[in-house]
Amino acid sequence: MPDTPSETSVSFRSDVTVELVKHNAADSDVLWAARVSTAGEQSLDELGKDPERSKGLINYLMRDRHGSPFEHNSMTFLVSAPIFVFREFMRHRVGWSYNEESGRYRELQPVFYVPGEDRKLVQQGRPGKYEFVHGSPEQHAAVSETMRASYLESYEAYQRMLKDGVAREVARAVLPVGLFSSMYATCNARSLMHFLSLRTKDDRAAVPSFPQREIEMVAERMEAEWARLMPLTYAAFNANGRQAP
Repeated sequence: MPDTPSETSVSFRSDVTVELVKHNAADSDVLWAARVSTAGEQSLDELGKDPERSKGLINYLMRDRHGSPFEHNSMTFLVSAPIFVFREFMRHRVGWSYNEESGRYRELQPVFYVPGEDRKLVQQGRPGKYEFVHGSPEQHAAVSETMRASYLESYEAYQRMLKDGVAREVARAVLPVGLFSSMYATCNARSLMHFLSLRTKDDRAAVPSFPQREIEMVAERMEAEWARLMPLTYAAFNANGRQAP
């Protein structure tokens, strides 16, 4: 174990990654769940009869906010992002399950978040009315330099305590929220729609949202996977103001 970490042993990232690990999610899951109320056990037989009718039913459910048929599906994502992103994730509790990498049971690796040049740095205005704008080259340079130096110092302290025999669960306290972590996140379409309504900024949204960019990056990648799995549901979501039913 090296006494002092160097820039070559520490990784800096400005991206996030989202992998769809497994899923049981299709528009047909919404349809049979909705039609059981009128067709009973024959609801599965109704699926392939009329595609346009199916599209209309999903749009009706979304528009009139009949939400439970959108819960009969599942998507599991593997997310790699800074710890501060996961702290925002944990505000979404209904319809979500999480299991995150543990700093108690494994040595945490030195991978840290540094904003890319396209990340807007400067906040203008007051809460509820503010906007973010691009910083100057000097501000971007200062952010990158300061974060890298802080990360190196904190990880050096972490490694030093581990070398001295301090428990991982104690030593991790010096590590910053810019450290990358990983977790499995499982949700259904209804809970994902609620997440997207709050964690993405989109002109089609009936109610505007102002997410932090880093969690929005995760949300955008989840949205792309879900759009592929459930195109009719996704279209209805966008057509009806991007609000969860």
